[in-house]
Amino acid sequence: MSAPGYATAAVPATGTQYQLVRDTPTGRAEAKIAALAGALRSYSVDGTEYVETYPDSSLPPSACGILLAPWPNRVAGGKWTLDGRTQQLDITEPSLGNASHGLLRNTGYTPAGTPTAGSLTLQAEIFPQHGYPFHLLHAATYSLDDDGGLRVRQHLTNVGAARAPFALGSHPFLRVGSVPVEDLTLTVPGRTRLRVDEQLIPTGQESVAGPGDFRGGRRIGDLLLNTAYTDLEPEDGEYRHRLQAPDGSGVMLWSGPEFGYVHVFVTEAFPGRTRAVALEPMTAPANALNSGEGLRWLEPDQSFAAEWGIRPDPAP
Repeated sequence: MSAPGYATAAVPATGTQYQLVRDTPTGRAEAKIAALAGALRSYSVDGTEYVETYPDSSLPPSACGILLAPWPNRVAGGKWTLDGRTQQLDITEPSLGNASHGLLRNTGYTPAGTPTAGSLTLQAEIFPQHGYPFHLLHAATYSLDDDGGLRVRQHLTNVGAARAPFALGSHPFLRVGSVPVEDLTLTVPGRTRLRVDEQLIPTGQESVAGPGDFRGGRRIGDLLLNTAYTDLEPEDGEYRHRLQAPDGSGVMLWSGPEFGYVHVFVTEAFPGRTRAVALEPMTAPANALNSGEGLRWLEPDQSFAAEWGIRPDPAP
C-alpha cells in the first residue's frame, strides 16, 4: 500500500502508483492513479467504488481510465492531411485499421511538483513523430474536493515551433459499488448522436430518438453501445452524465463546457464483468483530425485547459 500522495517502493508493470486520500463529511475519499497513461485505477468514497479497476500488473483493459491526447477516440486509417500532405499515424487498433486514443496510452507520466495527500499533477511529452510532427506537453491534475468528488484538470501546452491541432479526452469506466451494471440506469443529456461506419468513424449526425435517447434515463439491461453524443444540455454550467442504482444511489461524470462530446461505451468484454460502462468526455469526436469537428489548434507557447470529474450522486 502506498503512502498518501506518494509512490510505492515496488514498481509494477503499469509504473509508479499514486494514492490520494481525503477525509470529507461524506466519508473518506480515495483515488489511485497509475503512471502508465496517467490512468485512474480506482476511486471510492466511504468505501463505495465508483470506477472499474484492474490489476496494476495488467494493461488497462478496454483503455480503462486512461488519459487521451492529442486526440480521443479514432483517426480513420491513421491518415489525415496537413498543409496538403498526407500524414500516417501508427495503427493502434488493428481490428478496425485505425489510430486510436492518442499518442500517450503506452507512455509513463511523471510527477510535476510534489504530490500531496489530496492532489497530484502528472505530465508526459508528446514528441514529434511520423503522422504527428508536433511537440506538446500534456498534464493532468487529479484532486479530491471537500465533498469527496474527484476533479481532473487536463492541460496541454505547445512546446514546439509549429501550430498544432489537438483534442483531449479521458476513458473512465463507472460503477456504483457492487450493484450489477445491468440494474443501473444511464442518463446522458445529449440531443444529437453521431452515426458511424463499420470502422466506427463518424459519417454524420442525427437527433436522438427511441432507444438511443438517454435524456430521460434508461436501464442498462442487455444494452451494448459504442456511440458519441453531442448537443449536450448543461445543468448549472456543467454537462452531467449519470448512472443510478435502483435504491437511488449513483455516480455522476461531469465536465466543463469544453467537453462538448461524450462517448458512451457499454461492453460485455470487460474482465470479470457481464457489462461495463465507459463515459468518455471529449473535446472533439472521433476522426476530428480529418473532419475538423471540435478540433482546436495551439500556437507555439500557447496552452489549453479543461476540467471534468466524478462524484457520488445520491438521489434527493
